[in-house]
Amino acid sequence: MDKFMKVVEDKVVPPMAKIGSQRHLLAIRNGVVSTLSLVLIGTFFMVFVNLPVDAWKNALAPYTNTIVLPYRITMGLMSIYATFVMGSDLAKSYKLDAVTGGILSLGAFFMLQVPVNILTPKSAPLGFVLPMNSLGASGMFSGILAMIFAVEIYRFFTNHHITIKMPEQVPPAVARSFEALIPGAVILTSVWIIRDIANIDVNGLLLKLFQPLTNILGNNLLGALLPMFFIHILWSFGIHGMSIVGSAVRPLWLIMLDGNAKALADGTSATHLPYIAPEQFYQWTVTIGGAGATVVVAFLFLVVCKSKFLKEVGRFSIIPGIFNINEPMIFGAPMMLNPYMFIPFNVVPLVLTTISYLVVKAGWVNGFTTIPAWTLPAPIGGYLSAGNDWRVIVLIVFNLIVATVIYYPFVKAYDKHMLETENEDKAAEDAENTDANTETANA
Repeated sequence: MDKFMKVVEDKVVPPMAKIGSQRHLLAIRNGVVSTLSLVLIGTFFMVFVNLPVDAWKNALAPYTNTIVLPYRITMGLMSIYATFVMGSDLAKSYKLDAVTGGILSLGAFFMLQVPVNILTPKSAPLGFVLPMNSLGASGMFSGILAMIFAVEIYRFFTNHHITIKMPEQVPPAVARSFEALIPGAVILTSVWIIRDIANIDVNGLLLKLFQPLTNILGNNLLGALLPMFFIHILWSFGIHGMSIVGSAVRPLWLIMLDGNAKALADGTSATHLPYIAPEQFYQWTVTIGGAGATVVVAFLFLVVCKSKFLKEVGRFSIIPGIFNINEPMIFGAPMMLNPYMFIPFNVVPLVLTTISYLVVKAGWVNGFTTIPAWTLPAPIGGYLSAGNDWRVIVLIVFNLIVATVIYYPFVKAYDKHMLETENEDKAAEDAENTDANTETANA
């Protein structure tokens, strides 16, 4: 075990840590995360409409389109919000003007869309409108591409001083606008040529390119296991696995969730949705209480451990763990770089993913369609995310029992080790006190 951990620590961790600090991935992560507050608000309305009461659904049926409008304006337009923040964040990392980076990224993203001329109703035709299909989660890849292209062009022109410089007396906002004129013209003209003159549907091509990967991650057991494997192996060596892996796969997870929500809205049964494993699948049924399902470790520390240190860790970790905040456990136990916890911390997520995948695939519980607040206790969050399905609560409780059984022998071994260490320390301290008392008495 020690040899294996050393190989991973020396060979695997350094390059993964470098990837995790890569500025483009950080910008993508920050952009996606920035949309969560709006998405959480929007999904509340989707949950409200889909409460599992037939009388309620029938009563709201005439007003459903109106009620879910906030969902369409949040989740349905999330690529717009994310693209601006991603562009701002990437520009800021280059020490460029953040607002300009966001605006140029958003302009490039919109240029990738093709407006449709709506001529109805004849009395008041709508004119040109942007279809929402590619402005939500499914447009995330084109938003990422537009952001990288726009900010890198902006950086190139700025670093080579190919901009319009205004006198110092000009207000900063006006000066920024003129500085962005040349790079902005190049960015928008280039995207216009690609999308409209060459008629290349960038978003469509990207979706086709990533569709096989989305299917593998969302509807394939091996694909569902891979994110959990990498996230937890990185955490084991002190690297925030979700920050690294999530930056790469979260856009795919969002596409899966969006596909499930659309399928449900179109009348697909909640037990036969297109994708099994969007992010909420893991959040509520696998990483219960945080990475590694460590809420059960906090429980075991409190109930079965005799070590004062582990009992204290369990005491201050269990409440945050119930609300999916497990940094106190990760760094307190600690779970990382801990040979006693390495095996269960990595095995439990793989076992729970397998169980949950098979249960969802069999249609025994609903698929996941919404994003409740991540700080909700797992049974509540899972119930809401799976369309108010009480069976998800049963699955979560079962998974918690399985996780407890797997962790138990390792926790007991760790407790024995810590107890021996504490007893040795106490004996050494008592011996020092005895020696000190003897010296005092002799004096």
